[in-house]
Amino acid sequence: MAGNTRRPGAVRKAGSKKGAQVGTGGHGRKSLEGKGPTPKAEERTYHPAYKRKAAAEKREAVQERKGASKGVVRGTRRPTGGAEVVAGRNAVLEALRTDVPVTAVHLAARIDHDDRTREILELASTRSVQLLEVSRTELDHLTEGSVHQGVAAQVPPYDYADVEDLLDAAAAAGQAPLVVALDGVTDPRNLGAVLRSAGAFGAHGVIVPSRRSAGVTASAWKVSAGAAARVPVAKVTNLSRALADLKKSGAFVVGLDAGGDTEVRDLAFATDPLVLVVGSEGHGLSRLVRETCDAVASIPISSDVESLNAGVAAGITLYEVAQARSSSAR
Repeated sequence: MAGNTRRPGAVRKAGSKKGAQVGTGGHGRKSLEGKGPTPKAEERTYHPAYKRKAAAEKREAVQERKGASKGVVRGTRRPTGGAEVVAGRNAVLEALRTDVPVTAVHLAARIDHDDRTREILELASTRSVQLLEVSRTELDHLTEGSVHQGVAAQVPPYDYADVEDLLDAAAAAGQAPLVVALDGVTDPRNLGAVLRSAGAFGAHGVIVPSRRSAGVTASAWKVSAGAAARVPVAKVTNLSRALADLKKSGAFVVGLDAGGDTEVRDLAFATDPLVLVVGSEGHGLSRLVRETCDAVASIPISSDVESLNAGVAAGITLYEVAQARSSSAR
C-alpha cells in the first residue's frame, strides 16, 4: 500500500536458523547411521529379480519331481557345477557315440532337426541321458558364446585317483606296476591316445601334473575309445616329487626322449616295477624330470621325422614292455 513504510512478507522467527545447533546432545546421530548395505536385487521380495528367481526355483523343483530323464524338459538354464560343456551337433553326437559320460543334453527350442539331432535324441534316450529344451540365449550363455548349432551336452568333472591307487591296482592284479607319467603334454587328444594304449597293453594307470598339462576332458574321453573309464588317471602337484616317491617305493623311472641311453626294445627294467615318463613333442622332458629318471630311452626313427607325439611314443614303448613281460612269464 502506498505510503506504508512497513513491507509485509515472510519473517524468520528466532531460533529457526538452519544448520547445526548448540546443545543437540547427538539427537541426529541415529539418522546419520543409515540402514546398512543395500540388499541384492534377488533378495528384495518386492523386486522383479526376486520373483524371477523364485519362479525358476519352482520350475526346477517341478522338473525334478517329474523325472526329467524320461523325456525333453522345458526349463531354465541350470548351473553346470564344474561340468564340461560340449557344443555343436557333431561334437555332441561323437561324445554320445564313444560313451563319453554325458549327463545332460541341451536342445534349443524349435530346433531344425537333421539326421545328427535325431541320432542324438535316440542315443540320449537309449542311455537315459537327461534332455533339456532351452532357449538359444540360454545355450549361448551355457556355451560361453561358442558355436553350438542348437545343441550342447554336459560332461561331469573327472574323478582323479591318487598315485597309491595305481600301485594298489597292480598289487591286486598280482603284477609289477606299470605306470605312464606325462610331462608337459597339453593336448587332451594325446592324453586320450595314451589312455587307449595303456588300456591295450596292461598299464595300471596314468599320472598327469596339475599345471601345464592336459586333463581328462571330453576330447580325451573320445580319443581313448572308452579306456578312460577303465584306466585310472592320477593328478599330482609336483611331477618330479611324485616320481622320486615312486622310486623310493621300488619303481624304476624311465624317460622317453631323443638321444637316450638305450632303445626301448632293449630296456633293462621292462619286467620290473616301471614308470614310463613321456614328454611333450616340442620340448621333450623337462630338466628336473629328466634328472629324476633312472634311465632315458629313445625310439629309433627315420631322420626325416623330427619326433613322435606323446600318444605314439607311449604306444610303441608300452608294446615293447608288454612283449618283454610276456616273454619272461613263459
